[in-house]
Formats: sequence, C-alpha cells, structure tokens
Amino acid sequence: MLRVQSPAKLNLFLHITGRRADGYHNLQTLFQFVDFCDTLEFTATTDGNIQLEPALPGVPAEQNLIVRAARLLQESTNSRQGAHIKVDKHLPMGGGLGGGSSNAASTLVALNHLWQTGLSRSQLKALGLRLGADVPIFIHGHAALAQGVGEQFENVDIPEPWYLLAIPACHAPTAELFQEKQLTRNSDIITMCAFLAGAGHNDFEPVLRKRFPLIDRCLHLMDTVSKARVTGSGACLFSSFGSEQLAIAARQQLATQMPDFSLTDQDVKWQVTRGMNRSTLFTGPLAGNG
Repeated sequence: MLRVQSPAKLNLFLHITGRRADGYHNLQTLFQFVDFCDTLEFTATTDGNIQLEPALPGVPAEQNLIVRAARLLQESTNSRQGAHIKVDKHLPMGGGLGGGSSNAASTLVALNHLWQTGLSRSQLKALGLRLGADVPIFIHGHAALAQGVGEQFENVDIPEPWYLLAIPACHAPTAELFQEKQLTRNSDIITMCAFLAGAGHNDFEPVLRKRFPLIDRCLHLMDTVSKARVTGSGACLFSSFGSEQLAIAARQQLATQMPDFSLTDQDVKWQVTRGMNRSTLFTGPLAGNG
C-alpha cells in the first residue's frame, strides 16, 4: 500500500500569449504548489482491475482522471497489474487549483512506482499531457515558469508565502472560458524579474468577473486587506501574506466583512495554506523518484 499527497497549485500569473493553429492557446504562467491537498491511497492488485472509492458524484468512473491515468499507464506499459485506489477529496472541482490534474499526476507517479513499470519522469509527463495541460506540472514537482500550453518548464525558487484562498460556490468551466470572445489572447511574455517587481496578471479575471458576480464580489472583498488574484481559469482566488498569523487574521477580518459585500458562509469558504516550491507528492516513499 502506498499513500501520497496530491497538492493544489496556484497560477501566480497567467498570460494568454496567442492562439495556435490546432485551436489550443499558448500561455505563460508561473506555477507554485501549496500544502492544501487531496490524499490518495494505492494498493496494487494482480487482476488488472482499477477500482476507485468513493466515486466522485456526477462523474462516471471511466471519466474520472484517476481511473483514466491508471488505464493509460496500463496501456502504455502493457502492465497486467491493477489497483484499488481510495481518495480523500478536499480540493474543489472547477476551482483553478488543478485538483483533478493533480490526482491524475499522483496516480501516474504512484502506480509507476508500485507496478515497477520503470518510466522516467519525462515519460510520465508526456503521458500526463495526454490527460490534460495541467497534469505535467504536478509530475514535474517543482515551481516553474511555464510556456507552450503550460508544459514547458523552467524551474524557479521564489518566496513561499502564506496564502489565503477563497473558494466561491461556483464552477468555472475552463473549456467554455477559453472560447469567450472577450478573452485577451495577446498578452506579453514577461521576465521573472518583472514578475517579482509586480508585473503579471490573469487574463481570465475580467471574463470571470463579468460571468460570475460572486467572483467579482469576492475579489472586491479580498482587495480590502490584500491584493487578490485568480488562479488558473478560476473560480478560486488568493492573496499572499508574510506569515500564517497574518493570513489567519485576514480570514477573520474578511469573515466579519462578508455581509457588506452581500456574501454569506454558503457563498465562499476560506483556506489558509503555505506556498511550496517543491511538491509534497515527492516526499516520503516517493522521494527521489524520477
């Protein structure tokens, strides 16, 4: 049995720099992990079956990225082994935190280890890209400046602040948002020096503000204590702080201000978490893998 963490990521900025001939978009983004995680537990079996529990509500098993990742690894390596997988889910769907992509990455890495299929981390990233553009960063396992569709990485070591996450009660559909006519698709590529000096934005933010009044209200609320940003294609938002105590104090302050912005506890949940340049997936039994 192997138990691993499946962490969330933040896009500290996200620029859409162009549209490709294949319909996908070129991006520039800065990924950093946080210690807000799902937990996955894997037990190898010899029957070739992939069993997942509990089922994700509204998602058929064969569409679940965990099952799809396990099947893809089987097919790519001709493995006859199976797995019983338990997931303790905390990351929201459609939140821009990469929960499903992280689960898929953790599955590829963990089963590659358990089944001894021998794929390198580069080979696993190539498989992961077939499942989704965000899967490779979780297999990569290090904070990175990314380009392409988000799969070309340059490692960075940046400050690891505490973050206050806002999790609004809405689902942001990435595929639909990429089709929005008002979405900016020609943002500039920036340098790390420029980012550290304050440059960078998320091109999805204006579209999300217009489409989801709840996100707009949350951003206005969070801006009263610290500049808030969108991660990924939303819906989750984040502000950074120099210590856990400051992030907790901000959460308490914002909780008291929520009614001023027509917000309730049912509209938004809060999570204090630490930024991490190295993914918690590659700790414990998976340390040194790849």
